[in-house]
Amino acid sequence: MTQAYQSLNQIDLKSISQESKDFFAPVPCSFPSPTAWEDRVFYFLMLDRFSDDNENGYKDNHGNLVQTGTTPMFTEAARSNAIKTEADAAHWRDAGTKYVGGKLKGVTSKIGYLKRLGVNAIWISPIFKQVEFQDTYHGYGIQNFLEVDPHFGSRDDLRDLVKVAHENGIHVILDIILNHTGNVFSYENSDTPWNGNPYKVQGFNDLSGHPTLPFTKTDPKNLATWPQSLDSVWPVEFQDPAVFTCKGHISNWDYDPEFREGDFCDLKDVHHGTGDADNYQVAPGLRYLCEVYKFWIAYADLDGFRIDTVKHMDIGATRFFASAIHEFAQSLGKDQFFLVGEITGGRERAFHTRELTGLDAALGIDDIPDKLEYLVKGWRNPNDYFSLFRNSVLLDKDSHTWLRDKVVTMYDDHDQVRKGGEKARFCADPDATKVALNVLALNAMTLGIPCIYYGSEQGFDGQGGSEESDRYIREAMFGGEFGAFRSKGMHFFDEDCSIYRELAQILDIRSQHITLKRGRQYLREISAPEDGVKFGLPQILNNNRMQSVIPWSRILSDKEILLAINTDYNQPTTAWVTIDNELHSQGDQLRCIYSTDKSQIDQKIKVEARNGKAVLVKVPAAGFVIFE
Repeated sequence: MTQAYQSLNQIDLKSISQESKDFFAPVPCSFPSPTAWEDRVFYFLMLDRFSDDNENGYKDNHGNLVQTGTTPMFTEAARSNAIKTEADAAHWRDAGTKYVGGKLKGVTSKIGYLKRLGVNAIWISPIFKQVEFQDTYHGYGIQNFLEVDPHFGSRDDLRDLVKVAHENGIHVILDIILNHTGNVFSYENSDTPWNGNPYKVQGFNDLSGHPTLPFTKTDPKNLATWPQSLDSVWPVEFQDPAVFTCKGHISNWDYDPEFREGDFCDLKDVHHGTGDADNYQVAPGLRYLCEVYKFWIAYADLDGFRIDTVKHMDIGATRFFASAIHEFAQSLGKDQFFLVGEITGGRERAFHTRELTGLDAALGIDDIPDKLEYLVKGWRNPNDYFSLFRNSVLLDKDSHTWLRDKVVTMYDDHDQVRKGGEKARFCADPDATKVALNVLALNAMTLGIPCIYYGSEQGFDGQGGSEESDRYIREAMFGGEFGAFRSKGMHFFDEDCSIYRELAQILDIRSQHITLKRGRQYLREISAPEDGVKFGLPQILNNNRMQSVIPWSRILSDKEILLAINTDYNQPTTAWVTIDNELHSQGDQLRCIYSTDKSQIDQKIKVEARNGKAVLVKVPAAGFVIFE
């Protein structure tokens, strides 16, 4: 019976879900989809860099202190302990390009850490078996679509993780790849830029990365020894040469059809089909991918997929996959299985791709991260960020409607394409740790589905160098040989960290107020405290860094909640802030329900007749406040 899962060829593709249930006895799909995904707070973690399950001195899933681990918690004395000599620094940098040891069991043991933070959906980087001869620790170089990479654990470990997450009210989104496989074959010529024509293939790569295997399907008699003596690509259906475009690597990332047909670096492009979206002719490779990912839904009770490199796929291919997966998930009782696409190439492309394909949401990785980060740091006009969520002729939508649940917002991530070759996290800038909470709060309390990139709640800075700088924004939470802050051997699951502690309070408030999850939002006009007559939107003046109160409202029905950050790092700032004229009467009061200055909580401010209606709001230095 095990051979049925070594090859999709040996089972009826139409019944793989039932076959998987019969053999693997998956847990019943009893954990429902959320009523509204915008109610969720996402947490994106890179599996290899999150936890190896050997930490000591953190709280387990039940809140008990773990004292059986071997890795102590980070202290400031350990900062830069991995780079004391040039030889040490070279070792630390090199470690960042390889597997460092994160495991599925490590994530399972940290579900309590995430739950207490206020996270209720986790997005996990790809778990699938990678090519043997490359350190594709990130998970995007798949060699076997039906196995978990042994660096990360086993299929049972994945199932256990999802089970524990569900028991704690946390949905699980798995990162998947449709556009390509790993580097599973080699061309006859090493120089293969895309030119619109297919190249000749020398052979499938073996365990050492040499093209010694025939570029054809494996003979069934060899399946008994798989995967010990082979590598290639699995299941066997993917060994059909027609599965691949074989047109060489992309050179021009903006030229169509090159970016759809070409290989993503050395990763091998899958041929999905041909034709326009409404008349798409689906190729076998895409059908195999659909069955593979249906299997994982049924096996592990997953709640959604984050789909990699959607820009590089045909619209028709993405639409077919979205339809197939949504229907299959609904047949299992998951009525709102979540499909979010990584769609590079600008906001307009992302919006229209989502509309045409049936994806539920797009990652906000284009203009949102830049405007989020530098608004909080005082180098972007607030309206540049908030206007992204307003009605837009470009999008032909009331954007507060579509952006509320159709974009996942973040400011740091594992790629940071927007920063080119000089990548670093938010906290890399001098003094940025002072407003690290503010950017998390702004992201959580404005429109969209907020996503926290792992380590942001601990103030990770992503620094180390400019050469292959991806590695530096992928530090290990559990320490190991490539810990954050240029350290080693120290973990970072510190629930007493001020950023973690304050963010947990903010996310708890969000969870209690539907207005903060689904309400419309408005950037508010301000006036100097000694004026109160001349109002205008906060903005940068004379190209200087803005040091100002930045207020906004969330409104749902007849309920308004007022929020504000202060971009002045060193001084508290006070301003008259406009609020909704119809929802408030002169003499009403708003109560402070959160402030980074705890003495301010429960204080009340009076509504006055200024610019319609306004209140006088004081925001602590580099602080954040909420009034209702």
